[in-house]
Amino acid sequence: MSERVALYLQDAHDLRDGLDYARYAEQRGFEAVWQAESRLVRDAIVPMAAYAAVTERIKVGSGVINNWTRNIGLLAATFLTLDDLAPDRIICGIGAWWDPLARNVGIERRKPLTAMRETIIVLRRLLNMERVTFHGEFHHVDGIELDVVHGRRTPRRVPIMIGATGDKMMELAGEISDGVVLNYCVPPEYNDNALECLAKGAQMAGRRLEDIDKPQLVVCSVDNDREKAIDSTRGLLTQYLAQQPHIAKASGVSPEIVAQIQAILGWPATKEQINQAKHLVPEDLIHRITASGTPQEARARVAEYRKHGCTCPILYPVGGDVRLLVDTFAQA
Repeated sequence: MSERVALYLQDAHDLRDGLDYARYAEQRGFEAVWQAESRLVRDAIVPMAAYAAVTERIKVGSGVINNWTRNIGLLAATFLTLDDLAPDRIICGIGAWWDPLARNVGIERRKPLTAMRETIIVLRRLLNMERVTFHGEFHHVDGIELDVVHGRRTPRRVPIMIGATGDKMMELAGEISDGVVLNYCVPPEYNDNALECLAKGAQMAGRRLEDIDKPQLVVCSVDNDREKAIDSTRGLLTQYLAQQPHIAKASGVSPEIVAQIQAILGWPATKEQINQAKHLVPEDLIHRITASGTPQEARARVAEYRKHGCTCPILYPVGGDVRLLVDTFAQA
């Protein structure tokens, strides 16, 4: 029996190369390709449409967009459009974003749980082709519906997955979402508490933990040269620990290391700054929170995430040969 596996693309590769990687992942039996939208670098929707257009079977997910910067009507219309392009192959991964980036562009992330709950309620109803009136704290709509004149007016089957890191957002995911996108740069054991929170939320809604899909982003640097693979990951972690403090906290990195890295890196960080600071990332941390090394080492580490509840690893290739990573985890 084949194992579920997916590919995660961000901004480390030319976008047109990403189309080739999506096609190759489909050929090798990958279930899905997910496109990141994190820093102010690459929008997720345009690449998702491109991947959908050049493939036939593989699912295409947002990993993840935020719930603050797209009007709820536009958000629903966007995923309706993607589903028109690739029927029943689109996944909406959505998260609460993070500071300081949100704050730096003028977004006040107050009451993130309430904001996410309202977003999912209205988005789901719109994709179900309902006429929606909703007056909450964050979303106010009056008698709106997806205005399909040409095309399918049937409800769209677009799973809505919350990209959750903290306990309360994890509980909310268990209560109202189709699944959770578990975060990367965390050790496999991080999932144990996450699953408890998911189960708590699921119980509130009369659901079971087994009903909730649990794919997980996993930083995966694969190279036949072990040291080269590890060095690629070290550069990535240097940037993420400095710029995404919620990930640093979840991965258990000491605040002292984070502060030292932040003192060197600017925003956006330059390659020179990353190279200057990356010696501060200890190798044991790399092995604890990523799957880095030879193909055999990477497979063994990804298996640990599966043992701790991950239903589908979403592998983020850091540097190196993306095709080697796909071949390492190929199912076909």
